[in-house]
Amino acid sequence: MSISFDKALGIHEKALGFRAQRAEVLANNIANADTPNYKARDLEFSSVLEAQQASSGQGSFNATRTSERHIEAQGLEIADPSLRFRTPHQPSLDQNTVDVQIEQSNYAQNAIDLQASFTLLNSKFKGLMSALRGE
Repeated sequence: MSISFDKALGIHEKALGFRAQRAEVLANNIANADTPNYKARDLEFSSVLEAQQASSGQGSFNATRTSERHIEAQGLEIADPSLRFRTPHQPSLDQNTVDVQIEQSNYAQNAIDLQASFTLLNSKFKGLMSALRGE
């Protein structure tokens, strides 16, 4: 009997990778807080969740061409569909959309979420190890 890590770990592995990637994006925003014309960016977890569900075949919606007269969707691919620009709460004179307090708050929340995901994933591995040992 084999153990499937995808089924055992679920989405927690992807969530950990997403949190690490989001920390990098938020740190980049904070570093460019004084750069003129810099646009703040952020990642959306819902996009990552939808991509995970689509890859596993759960809850996905696939459009198919049922007629040759249908136009194929081409050129609509985005490098990272979950990476979005942030809408500023208050405009700045140099067109920079970074609000340092919001970025620091999001970074701190992301760090807490990263630690929670890591702790949950660690407990899953401990459970798998105890199951393998027969404890």
